[in-house]
Amino acid sequence: MNKKALPPLNWLHTFEVSARCLNFTHAAEELCLTQGAVSHQIRLLESHLGVSLFKRLPRGLSLTEEGRSYFPVVKDAISRLTVGTNEIFTQQDKQLIKVCGSLSFFSHWLAPKLADFSIAYPHYDIRYVSNIWVQALDDEEDMEIRWGHGEWSGLISQRLTWDTLVPVCSPELMARWPLREPADLVNHPLLHVIGYEEGWGYWLNIMGVENVDSSVGMQFDTLVSTLRMAELGQGVALARSSMVQEMLSEGKLVAPFGQTVEASESFYLVRRSGAPLHYAASVFFDWLVKQAHKS
Repeated sequence: MNKKALPPLNWLHTFEVSARCLNFTHAAEELCLTQGAVSHQIRLLESHLGVSLFKRLPRGLSLTEEGRSYFPVVKDAISRLTVGTNEIFTQQDKQLIKVCGSLSFFSHWLAPKLADFSIAYPHYDIRYVSNIWVQALDDEEDMEIRWGHGEWSGLISQRLTWDTLVPVCSPELMARWPLREPADLVNHPLLHVIGYEEGWGYWLNIMGVENVDSSVGMQFDTLVSTLRMAELGQGVALARSSMVQEMLSEGKLVAPFGQTVEASESFYLVRRSGAPLHYAASVFFDWLVKQAHKS
């Protein structure tokens, strides 16, 4: 069976309006065309498809069986095109701020604060694209959230968090097998985040714990995953304090030990040196830094 070539979009648009109005004159008014031009495009479409789409009546039009079947398909396609075009390209009333960065940072630190930004700056939209590993700042992005020491060539950085390393687990796990001191971790699965310099081995060494094997346990590429597993009682995660404040306050997680270790790395907001931000991005950059100093 031969495939029918797609008709020109203007013919389809004319058909959609005509099928909705069931009147070529009214369709012509909506399309800013003459009644003759509308009628001509419909004839071309019908010839292309090899079927009649309308029944010409003394007063107005009605759809043929083929027209009734085709109308919702064309209407949906044009609606999707209209919505997509407006979402991607219409920015007269909105200024887009493009940010990339840590999914963990977004989920546990930034997301709860964005409602306040939207209220204060309703004409600014944010596009946040998460990444797992530090990479070169894309020319498409205005700024990035990075975990590290704060020094990257060609970038200006502003510190957003001051973190400590905090072991956390679910209240249920704590109730079943209490953790009174770090050495008790020998009885619990450890949850690891791939790529962090300061992981379980680092923390256990500082605590002077020798009976716990830090090389075993499940490994994940994001802190979000380890915290979710900890929340489900599947082990103990080594969290960054800024990422678990809300979960601790809500009782979803508990921090069993009083001992904490200061992290040498933290989350930073970075942008390209020598490349000024557009106004909306500059506003968001400064707002984020102020939020960090409130935390």
